[in-house]
Amino acid sequence: MNFLTQLLSPKPLPSQKTMPQRRKRHRGIEIKNSQEIELMRESGGIVATVLKEISQIAEAGMTTADLDAYAEKRIREMGATPSFKGYYGFPGSICICLNNEVVHGIPSPKKAIRQGDLLKVDTGAYKDGFHGDSCITIAIGNVNFQAQELMKVAETALYEGIKQVKEGNHLLDIAGAIEDYVNENGYSVVEGFTGHGVGRNLHEAPAVFNTRTESLPNVKLKAGMVLAIEPIVNAGSKFTRTLRDRWTVVTVDNCLSAQYEHTVLVASDGYEILTDRAIG
Repeated sequence: MNFLTQLLSPKPLPSQKTMPQRRKRHRGIEIKNSQEIELMRESGGIVATVLKEISQIAEAGMTTADLDAYAEKRIREMGATPSFKGYYGFPGSICICLNNEVVHGIPSPKKAIRQGDLLKVDTGAYKDGFHGDSCITIAIGNVNFQAQELMKVAETALYEGIKQVKEGNHLLDIAGAIEDYVNENGYSVVEGFTGHGVGRNLHEAPAVFNTRTESLPNVKLKAGMVLAIEPIVNAGSKFTRTLRDRWTVVTVDNCLSAQYEHTVLVASDGYEILTDRAIG
């Protein structure tokens, strides 16, 4: 789940109890131990399963509320609670966006999914004290060539960033890999929203930028960090605006937008994708 940088301060939901144990930190960033990582594999696996199932059932004629209800049902069936529901007042269990909608779309029974739509679904699950967080973009039926190419670039950009995840590398290695790949392919990266640390809280330090920046320290990665990496890629301008619902963000030029996200563990010899749909 993307959030404005200023909202990245950890803030668990009232129903979410943190685990009373000593926390290891690196520059204010939580370092997860082996037990905590195993718990995050469980919450990440739930998210991966739900998104994989949604990608299989989403079709024209459904509403975005239909998919939200399905996601909540499945998350709860697997012994978790939806991370997003109630978070800063957000009403859904998923953020769901169509076409030119960029992020934080609210599920609605009045919003029907149509043939040729580009659908973004972002969700999180909270289980045994830890969150998982991931997003996918889904083509509904036969989408046009522009939409296909945008999806391909956005997903590849995510993995270009993930390739930079290993102990000793820095946050801006991730950001630079994403930015360079997107720019080389003629698209734009949305700069107003970032990835983030994830663990006991849905949003933790550090902010994980998708473009190079001097706004925050270029933190060195350390084994045990867990990051939600989530580039948003637009077909046109990088600039966005927020609708009157105060949640849904859209492109200013009405062009298409695509997003992919994984929760990723920094390991001593590389990385592990905790929301990998191939094993979820």
